[in-house]
Amino acid sequence: MINTQLILDYLTDLSNHNEREWYHAHKAEYKEANAEFEALVQELIFRIGEFDSSILNNQPKDLTFKLVRDTRFSNDKLPYNPAFRAHIASQGKLPVPVGYYLMVKPGGQSFLGGGLFADMFKDATAMVRDHIAANGREWEEILAGPDFRKYFTVKGTALKKVPAGYEKEHPQAEFLKFKSWYLEYPFADDGFADGEAFLNRAVTIFHSMKPFNDYLNRALAGFQMPERR
Repeated sequence: MINTQLILDYLTDLSNHNEREWYHAHKAEYKEANAEFEALVQELIFRIGEFDSSILNNQPKDLTFKLVRDTRFSNDKLPYNPAFRAHIASQGKLPVPVGYYLMVKPGGQSFLGGGLFADMFKDATAMVRDHIAANGREWEEILAGPDFRKYFTVKGTALKKVPAGYEKEHPQAEFLKFKSWYLEYPFADDGFADGEAFLNRAVTIFHSMKPFNDYLNRALAGFQMPERR
């Protein structure tokens, strides 16, 4: 049985002692909590894989993100982000292809996510806009689905006006303004403390967002991540 309470306890302690000295003095607790989180991600891979086999080739350690923050250009100099995060997608934790995102952050900041969170890739934004412009009815049908409406609202950074090159009166004009398109399903700490109950809920939510992810991945077919310079 996965000890999700141990994960919450460690992250809460780190949030209360967000300093390098405490972190290094409690490395054993980190390793225990991280092992539990990776076990949780592995179980999610197995269960999501029952309806989306494209993610089954992943190893949990390749899907998680570091706690250490890059504070060079931030006014917030706290060294750690007290959250365990993972992105489960066919090509690992890269933002494209889109997949299933999990963030565990105590204090009501945890959520399950899906879709395209990154808004800095102009090619990706253009590909999704073009796909929505050409396949607006399918987009509308996905968003009108009963499970989708029950759990989700599409979020994203957006322009004030429909960008040049697209019809201002397009039925999906509001979504053509977007630069990213994603979903967030928040969950409370007490909704995470029972590991099995959380897994069952998470799989239900992730299954409900699959049509949305599939639509975006069709739009993003052929996208190449920019090379780092």
